[in-house]
Amino acid sequence: MPDFAIKSKKIVTPAGIRPGVVRIEGGRIAAVLPEHEPVGGPVTDVGERAVLPGVIDPHVHLNEPGRTDWEGFDTGTRAALAGGLTTLVDMPLNSSPVTTSVANFEQKLAATAGKLHVNCGFWGGIVPGNAAEVEPLLARGVLGFKAFLTHSGIDDFPNATEADLRAVMPRLARHGVPLLVHCELSEDNDTWKQGDKRSYPNYLASRPKHWEDEAVALMIRLCRDTGCPTHIVHLSSADSLAQIAAAKAEGLPLTVETGQHYLFFNAEDLPDGQTRYKCAPPIRERANNEQLWQALQAGLIDFVATDHSPAPPALKQIDTGDFTTAWGGIASLQLALPALWTAAQRRGATLSDLARWLSENPAKLIGQAGRKGRLEAGYDADLLVLDADATFTVTEAGLHHRHKVSPYVGETLRGVVEQTYLAGALAYQRPDFVRLNLGQILTR
Repeated sequence: MPDFAIKSKKIVTPAGIRPGVVRIEGGRIAAVLPEHEPVGGPVTDVGERAVLPGVIDPHVHLNEPGRTDWEGFDTGTRAALAGGLTTLVDMPLNSSPVTTSVANFEQKLAATAGKLHVNCGFWGGIVPGNAAEVEPLLARGVLGFKAFLTHSGIDDFPNATEADLRAVMPRLARHGVPLLVHCELSEDNDTWKQGDKRSYPNYLASRPKHWEDEAVALMIRLCRDTGCPTHIVHLSSADSLAQIAAAKAEGLPLTVETGQHYLFFNAEDLPDGQTRYKCAPPIRERANNEQLWQALQAGLIDFVATDHSPAPPALKQIDTGDFTTAWGGIASLQLALPALWTAAQRRGATLSDLARWLSENPAKLIGQAGRKGRLEAGYDADLLVLDADATFTVTEAGLHHRHKVSPYVGETLRGVVEQTYLAGALAYQRPDFVRLNLGQILTR
């Protein structure tokens, strides 16, 4: 792509929001200059629209290869591009096969051919018995590893035990790569399934906060014992915040994410029979979620990620509304930015906060801190143009996900992505895709 510049009254830089010009050369940011600085060459003036680093989502389930009726790299990364995402990291499940060996990873890489419309990295999986695959998977290019402490929902990705984690975490520590953990230490108790199957309160009570709290405590102990960078995914229990704060104060290499849905929705408002809201851990009560907001704004929670987990409508039990059998997972990849911005702006957050929560801090987790996630000289020119004050109502027709089942359908959100650039190339200009297949495979 030719060199050019983007001019805006609102350039969201690490030093703050200011009018300026982002000079792009060779796919990278050459400089962020004052508004009236001569730059030479063509200039795209976006006026009052804001320019931000592209969104980075390190928690996405694209389900390919194997799950051909679920999402897939093509539709998933199209949706991402339309939402201002420039980089995502695919989870090691629910593809078939799961990414727990180099042989399986090769199948996943082959499945991306001609289908990556944003940059994509990959997590490997930790399951019982695959410790010997850690180094080979790292050598092949995974960015780190994911483990479950409870049943993942699919039998070919069983939960890891403490012994399994103690076998692999010292190896990850030597390489300086993170272990991502789904933190629930569940108990075998299906009595809730005998109650009202369409009741959201009944489902919420089936996954109590202490499951998360005990799992987080275990991971803090293992983080301390092994020195392994440890990342808690989709935290929903505010009762874990105190021990997380203590662990961080101790200097442990512990990071935490929460999800947009825990910050946007509250259990008290969720209707019975609406299984599109089902996820694990569940969306909790307003008082709990207000504490999550406070922790995010204070920096105790590092960032926000969608955990985009799509499934065909039949698996979500949309027709029956049965929470006991519905697949748990929320589809929201395209809406990562506006969902968070809508709720954040009500709490006085700024676009600088948004850039930190959706770009800068996720880049650190995936080993791209010196390359992505900031509008700064030397960084990749992965960026988006945002009309931060515009609103829109989410419709099924406006979603590029393969399946249009999302709890955000019908919600009015703030923040319209006007353009998305990858390495300085305009890839999306609302409402059309301009250039596809620009995504690159990322390795650490």
